[in-house]
Amino acid sequence: MDDLYIGLMSGTSIDGVDAALVDLSKQQFKLIGTLYQAYPDSIKQTLSNIIQDKQNALADQAKLDNELAILNANAVNALLKNNRVDPSKITAIGYHGQTIFHQPDGDHPNSLQLGDANVLVAKTGITVVADFRRMDMAVGGQGAPLVPAFHQFLFQNNTQTKSNNIAILNIGGIANLTILPADNTQAITGFDTGPGNCLLDEWIQLEKDQAFDKHGTWASQGQLNKRLLEALLDDNYFSKKPPKSTGREYFHLSWLREKCKQKEIDLTAIPAQDVQSTLASLSTITIARAIAEHAPGTQQVFVCGGGAHNQFLLELLQAQLGEISLATTTELGLDPDWVEASAFGWLAQQRLTKRPANIPSVTGASKPVLLGAVYKECN
Repeated sequence: MDDLYIGLMSGTSIDGVDAALVDLSKQQFKLIGTLYQAYPDSIKQTLSNIIQDKQNALADQAKLDNELAILNANAVNALLKNNRVDPSKITAIGYHGQTIFHQPDGDHPNSLQLGDANVLVAKTGITVVADFRRMDMAVGGQGAPLVPAFHQFLFQNNTQTKSNNIAILNIGGIANLTILPADNTQAITGFDTGPGNCLLDEWIQLEKDQAFDKHGTWASQGQLNKRLLEALLDDNYFSKKPPKSTGREYFHLSWLREKCKQKEIDLTAIPAQDVQSTLASLSTITIARAIAEHAPGTQQVFVCGGGAHNQFLLELLQAQLGEISLATTTELGLDPDWVEASAFGWLAQQRLTKRPANIPSVTGASKPVLLGAVYKECN
């Protein structure tokens, strides 16, 4: 194990940090160890308020920038201790940070992640690669999704998928697709389809004070409200052509309420579990439509992210996909919980070995570029 990296991922579910210790020796991949560090409720609430533009005090952002870095450092140190690996053996940490703002379009595109990389270096003694998104945006890209390059590296020539057109579907707070053609000469594509778990999580938090709908049990007890579904599907994002990306600053409960207001729907008159069931249908329908429109030859879909554990969501999605087979990335040899964290370890290696890691056909960037800034201790 002479080329060890750690990937740290905090996604749009804003629930915590996934840490993956990976061996990338000789351009191979092996997952060595993992650790999940949940966010304290205070951090989750502050992040939610900032993302939804309810709280913009610079002092709060600065405090979070430090708190998140310390939390990530603690996760790294615990991961290394659990796996009995000395920090000196780690080449670098690939550090995503926590996105609080993502605006890929307009005159001034930007993406902002909290979690000070300097603090992470100081608390771990390990080189850190961070700020992965903005160089892609600087050359005209969306800055997202960035994991398709890792999906290509790990999954395109997998023995189970070698002759098939496949899609890797990450269902986090936001859902995103990577389209991997069987023909390696064809361009890889990928984009955010829209909400994954974010609306589901916020609704059950509001109605039942639960962080998420385990296995989709509550949603499965409800009924689809067709009028509500039609109102939610009537959004320009879903018909927008790729490349495209989005985030929780767009899809949140205020968006849901505004859609109801526009269509004169009384949300309070709909049983809460019916709203949850309809939100699950929104996620799966927009995913399936995106595949049908932009990857009509897809034969297999492999799911990763938290949504891979939502049985009701997967049942709805399979019904929408029809004859396209649906499984999790476990079938490809990697637990669905650790795909994205592993990807950022790999992205750190790409940066240090000076290999471009964005895919212009995915992000819309004008050219391939190196992703990430390197932070090191002085010694």
